[in-house]
Amino acid sequence: MTEKTTTDFGFEKVATKEKAGRVADVFTSVASEYDLMNDVMSFGVHRLWKRKAVHLCAIRKNFHVLDLAGGTGDIASLIHKQLGDDGRVTLCDINADMLQQGRDRFIDKGVIKGIDYVQANAESLPFEDNSFDCITIAFGLRNVTDKEAALRSMYSKLKYGSQLVILEFSKVVIPVLDKLYDEYSFKLIPQFGKVVANDEASYQYLVESIRMHPDQDTLASMMMKVGFEKIQYHNLTGGVVAIHRGYKL
Repeated sequence: MTEKTTTDFGFEKVATKEKAGRVADVFTSVASEYDLMNDVMSFGVHRLWKRKAVHLCAIRKNFHVLDLAGGTGDIASLIHKQLGDDGRVTLCDINADMLQQGRDRFIDKGVIKGIDYVQANAESLPFEDNSFDCITIAFGLRNVTDKEAALRSMYSKLKYGSQLVILEFSKVVIPVLDKLYDEYSFKLIPQFGKVVANDEASYQYLVESIRMHPDQDTLASMMMKVGFEKIQYHNLTGGVVAIHRGYKL
């Protein structure tokens, strides 16, 4: 297979080797205001999306869960609350600034036991194969340069019988809503970024990256290609986001 020399960075084409650094710059820039901006952009609805995704994980007390692109730790926090003394959640992110935000959040809450922090690239995860009872990735897959490599890496780290749960922006499936969503996304979200985070350009990229991400059926096919089975997806808010689930059997 010929290696791709260019890839998408929003609507821009960049050298494949440059994308990770460009994405890192975006998240370093927005890390301190990331949670606030999520509330502003989604009017708080992202919290419901995340609760739904964690609910579908069917977490048991003794699970070891990997939360990829876990950033500021909101998914990991929901997972941690469902674990018992023998359970662990590993908060993993490629960006040190985002990971620091998540670590600080747990420490501020006095949470020390049952959580690990790892800085790593989802395309080449530094864990033993068959290590995790569940893997989650929320709003992170679209920023990965080689999504197939990342999905393959996730598959290898899951235990047999365990599932991957992906929460990500997707393709709106309700007529009219798609046009309203486009208007809102391209005209207002970058302006929110400018006012709240003092960073219009990063949020322009984030809006564009959503449009370049594979739609529901394409992502399901990508999961199947690397070995996942019993793949399902659930549209939320008319397809603004979707939750994909697949098992390693």
